[in-house]
Amino acid sequence: MPVNEYRFRSVWSIAAAPGAVFDALVDLAGYPAWWPDVRSVSEVDEDTAAVVCQAVLPYRLRLHMRRVVQDAPNGRLRVDLTGDLVGYIGALVDTDQGRTRLKIAQEVVVTRPLLRLMGPVARPLFVANHGAMMWRGQRGLRKHLAAAARPAPE
Repeated sequence: MPVNEYRFRSVWSIAAAPGAVFDALVDLAGYPAWWPDVRSVSEVDEDTAAVVCQAVLPYRLRLHMRRVVQDAPNGRLRVDLTGDLVGYIGALVDTDQGRTRLKIAQEVVVTRPLLRLMGPVARPLFVANHGAMMWRGQRGLRKHLAAAARPAPE
């Protein structure tokens, strides 16, 4: 694989209804409330959002995410990415042994010049940074959906 190309696969197990997981994923504007590494989201148009992410390492990724698939009945999502990364993120929401399973596939090429230059040496750090971001995203989504499922106090 070329040094500035990355493929990631994640599987999250969430104790929430598949529809609730799907709805949270579709609501990009809500990501900063539960995913600490998603610093901001702003709508560009009906299908596109400008997103800024920063995990552990001291750099921010600026991305445009354009929705290309939003298939709720089949639990399928896909966004194409441009900006500091070019590629896609796909998601499949289904069930496994009574829990909702979220499968995430990401394939990207780094376009930001400094990160491309650092790629040959910093690749393991970039991969670890991505892992930390995904772990915090899973934890945040679990807490977010658990809180949403609690009955309102009377």
